[in-house]
Amino acid sequence: MLMALVFIAGLWAGLQNALAGGGSFITLPVLMLTGMTPLAANITSTVALFPGQVTSGLAGRRLVSGVGALPFWALLLASILGGALGGVLLLSTPSAIFARLVPWLVLFATAVFAWGSFGRRSGQSAVRLGPAGTACTQFLIAIYGGYFGGGIGFLMMAALTMAGLPIRNAGATKNALAGVMNASAVALFAASPQVHWRAALVLGAGAIIGGLLGSAALRRVNEKALRIAIVCIGIGLTVGLFVKPI
Repeated sequence: MLMALVFIAGLWAGLQNALAGGGSFITLPVLMLTGMTPLAANITSTVALFPGQVTSGLAGRRLVSGVGALPFWALLLASILGGALGGVLLLSTPSAIFARLVPWLVLFATAVFAWGSFGRRSGQSAVRLGPAGTACTQFLIAIYGGYFGGGIGFLMMAALTMAGLPIRNAGATKNALAGVMNASAVALFAASPQVHWRAALVLGAGAIIGGLLGSAALRRVNEKALRIAIVCIGIGLTVGLFVKPI
């Protein structure tokens, strides 16, 4: 029964990660229900969701792009280095401080994304991140992603749209970069005794299916509807995390 719940959580998380992010907020509580500690649930979730992130990234690869003068390989490099650093930090320090910051980070990212989508008036100049700012922001997000990971989709969507990427390209690029940054962390976590492999395999299978469904929806969904859905998910996650922190 619990493994069925884990599979459904993986399916949901894979779909949500492909569209907007925040899938780990679904998987962490479910994994903890199976008896895992928060640290073990965090590491197991990262390992399990990785195949679904790779699947989503590959499925939407035609929409993946760099940002203006900043090529995609630079974002890729920032994600790899930041993800590895975040993974090292997680294995060597407690995650309590980052866990307390998660509601604020998700709130900030949701607010930035909502303002970028709906807050600007006609003729008003948009706030844009330049190439250096985008690269630095992606590196910091990757550190956080390798360490904890909750809300990285919202943070990347906020950063990439502020840098000028259209919503669909930002979503596909976010999926590709999420898989890359977590690859660094997963390489470190794979040998950790904190990984519960049975749950990871069941969760991962659901995440792969959900990621494929989400990637297909990303190419077809109405852009305004997608923006509204992302903001609504962000508000819901923020409220839930403030009411009952992970």
